[in-house]
Amino acid sequence: MSKLEARVAVITGGGQGIGLGISQAMLAAGASIVVAQRSPLPAELSKQDRVLWVEADLSQTQSYALIADTVRQAHGKVDILVNNAGIMFEKSLEQMQLDEWSQMLALNLTAPVFLSKALLPQLRAANGASIINIGSIEGLAANPQHTAYCASKGGVHALTKAMAVDLGEDKIRVNAIAPGWIRSALSDDYINAQQNPETAWEELYKMHPLGRIGEADDVGKLAVYLASDDSAFVTGQVIVIDGGRTSKLPLPF
Repeated sequence: MSKLEARVAVITGGGQGIGLGISQAMLAAGASIVVAQRSPLPAELSKQDRVLWVEADLSQTQSYALIADTVRQAHGKVDILVNNAGIMFEKSLEQMQLDEWSQMLALNLTAPVFLSKALLPQLRAANGASIINIGSIEGLAANPQHTAYCASKGGVHALTKAMAVDLGEDKIRVNAIAPGWIRSALSDDYINAQQNPETAWEELYKMHPLGRIGEADDVGKLAVYLASDDSAFVTGQVIVIDGGRTSKLPLPF
């Protein structure tokens, strides 16, 4: 039997970027998945028999009940919840507006809280569910002009520990993954837009002891581990997956 066979996973933002890597890894492990996001699914997911799309904007509070009702009708339970959907923008504290701050927190922090609450009866019914929150190394340290993003991801890390304490009696494990630089079309475009892209790529690789950046599949495999019985005694943890980047002290030369 595959690690996640007969299990149902809800993955927010599971059709692109890190979320797509998680969706593909969980499908490969045997799970049926429900992807909640605004945009239609890419072909590699929409053609799969064990995939259901819920068109939902996670920044809107009505999305929580919509997702919960859809999953209840389709599957009747939830074994795995991956709170992955999120946004990021760069604004200094002086530039940032209240509505921008509120938007960041609504999607990155409020949605994981209240979607978890909406799905709690179905998670309890699974008798051994796993919630995986996607944080960031920017919940541990900061890049310039990322005040709102860092605050939201630091909140996700603290939320994870608190949820693990409260939901342990329900046999629900709660962990967070804190990715570093993971390859995506957006991140590739960012590096390629630098004045000297070749040098930018070289310097980026040098930041990582493993000499490379991460792939969405790297995060997906970790998510499968945290969703499976292989991690049955792991809860309340924030697991960094960054190729050693945050462990390396920079030198001034």
